[in-house]
Amino acid sequence: MALVADPEKPSPDIYIPQEWSGAADSIAYDSVTSPPPIAFICGAKNSGKTTFSRHLLNILLNRYRKVAYLDTDVGQSEFTTPGFLSLTVVDKFTPDLTIPCLKTPERSFFFGDISSKRDPKAYLNYIYALYDYYKKEYCTFNNRENPTKNELPLVVNTPGWVKGVGYDILVDMLKYIAPTHVVKINISAKSKNLPGGAFWLDGPSKEMANLIEINPALQDSYNRSVLVQKDAHLMRDLRIMAYFRQCFASNMNITTIKELANALASQPPYEVPISSIKSRHLYCQVPSTEIFYSLNGTIVGLAVSSEESENLPWCVGLGIVRGIDTVKGSIYVITPVPPSTLEKVDLFLQGFIQIPTSLLQVQGCVSPYMSTNVFSTS
Repeated sequence: MALVADPEKPSPDIYIPQEWSGAADSIAYDSVTSPPPIAFICGAKNSGKTTFSRHLLNILLNRYRKVAYLDTDVGQSEFTTPGFLSLTVVDKFTPDLTIPCLKTPERSFFFGDISSKRDPKAYLNYIYALYDYYKKEYCTFNNRENPTKNELPLVVNTPGWVKGVGYDILVDMLKYIAPTHVVKINISAKSKNLPGGAFWLDGPSKEMANLIEINPALQDSYNRSVLVQKDAHLMRDLRIMAYFRQCFASNMNITTIKELANALASQPPYEVPISSIKSRHLYCQVPSTEIFYSLNGTIVGLAVSSEESENLPWCVGLGIVRGIDTVKGSIYVITPVPPSTLEKVDLFLQGFIQIPTSLLQVQGCVSPYMSTNVFSTS
């Protein structure tokens, strides 16, 4: 099985209907350059939000040198691995709208799960913090005082959970961000759509967003929406494997899962002093005597403690805990995060993002992550 799609071999072009082109053009060109547009993309699951967001990014890059992208879909992240909420600054076109690509975000939080159901309050706090960072760095400043900075437009992509608590979360996001444009994708199954109109407003507002309602790109002969069904679990696994593929030079011959598993098994890990690192499980209380058992053989978020709030540590990437030597006082970690950034990490965050089972069950390769070379702290 191939590890990732070859970006040099673009897949067939995605059909972009005239309705989508018109919507993207109106956001990019029918607004003033300052302040730049803030576009919020929402709609039911598999309706095409991510594809439209990628298309909109390309259109905006025709007018702006850079575009900010706030990704709030922890299950199917655009530029990061699953479990992240991130703000990424994009400066290059996406030639193939079917292939997601990893980018290093400007700022990110490790939520540690694939759905906001786990902790809606923390989920929203992370999004608010990322949006505040965007406002501070790329939106609200005096050009005379900061001549080197340019205001950037923002694209906000959202998950497809639009009912129940998911709807409440979406409304809270809209109220906080107050976008200039809201793109709502409606599918033919009306019961699955968001309410009509400016559903997030309690009443008339002076700062009314420009609401744009569009249909999915594909429809059948009966005008029914043709939704693109995705193997979400497989896509998440492939994204995690592509991330750890970055531990190796791009010219290394690693194109299959087995080759990646063997390469990771033989990769010399970083040695991190236990005394320099705190660890926290985001959703479980782990007894002190079991902390190392819990960490060993898992994926952790590599975070930097925040002086402003202990609940808002920036995350710089992921690592695999390769092993723990309590006698020597060391944790061994495999990660593509560069050493200069890794030096700042003082917190390991553990959630429910797991090592893909396909990396653990490669024929002829004994996984080093299944070991029990760890001792109780007692």
